[in-house]
Amino acid sequence: MSETPAIRVRGLSKRFGQLLAVDHVDLDVPRGRVYGFLGPNGSGKSTTIRMLCGLLTPSDGEIEVLGLRVPQQAEALRRRIGYMTQSFSLFADLTVGENLEFIAEILGVPRERKRARIAELMERYRLADRRKQLAGTMSGGQKQRLALACAVMHEPELLFLDEPTSAVDPESRREFWEALFELTDAGTTLLVSTHLMDEAERCHRLAILDRGRLVADGTPGALTSALGGRTWLVESDNPRRAQHALVEAPGVLGVAQVGHALRLLAADGQGEDWAAAVEQRLHGAGLSALLRSATPNLEDVFVAATRSVGPGGAA
Repeated sequence: MSETPAIRVRGLSKRFGQLLAVDHVDLDVPRGRVYGFLGPNGSGKSTTIRMLCGLLTPSDGEIEVLGLRVPQQAEALRRRIGYMTQSFSLFADLTVGENLEFIAEILGVPRERKRARIAELMERYRLADRRKQLAGTMSGGQKQRLALACAVMHEPELLFLDEPTSAVDPESRREFWEALFELTDAGTTLLVSTHLMDEAERCHRLAILDRGRLVADGTPGALTSALGGRTWLVESDNPRRAQHALVEAPGVLGVAQVGHALRLLAADGQGEDWAAAVEQRLHGAGLSALLRSATPNLEDVFVAATRSVGPGGAA
């Protein structure tokens, strides 16, 4: 596998009037891996992807994708990348087969290859029995499989997926991710934007964006390990009251109810003395409570990173 990253970005910025939507992002996406963009709506994920694809001109910065400068060489790049958007963007009034044939035509799949490629994709993504069905009448999971088949019709080296599973059920999401890993096994590089923690955990590497800034970057394991000692479970006889008592407590970066317990994220530098003080604060509020250390997860990483107390964590 080439050591040269599939995507290399330095100082990438995008302004829309007074709004700085992407704020001097540096990024290296390795080849043949699933690289995740995690962030809330409005964090700059989609804007960044559109600039990487050459669909949007950056206000500042340098972009190199598959060895090509973007946007200068965007036209040459388009035949080497695929792009799947969050909403179904194919033709609802065409059949599955007609959609695939049309996409093959506009992507320049050679005539002698087109029929075999369409048959291959319909078999791989379980669309063969729906060839004559109108795309608009399909379920969310079926539309998703059709959209993926169209995105990889020309066998791209790099595939961008912008919130691709936002409108499908958990079983369809699981199947979809299996299909994505089959693509990486074949050498395709994937950049996937998501706001779902369980999807982020599937990625080989992960970037967290917040208000246009890159606030964390690393493998999920490295990012969570960097938070060691900062996550706690609080067991209390009244978790709702306990949560209210801790929201403004010194050193508390985040607190959320999980079942009958609270998950507590401490600011950096807090230790056993701080944990004892938290227990005392709850006891002083007339609450029975016990703190015990918890294993960090990506939600903790996200909270730490987006509240300006980053977990570090390049791997």
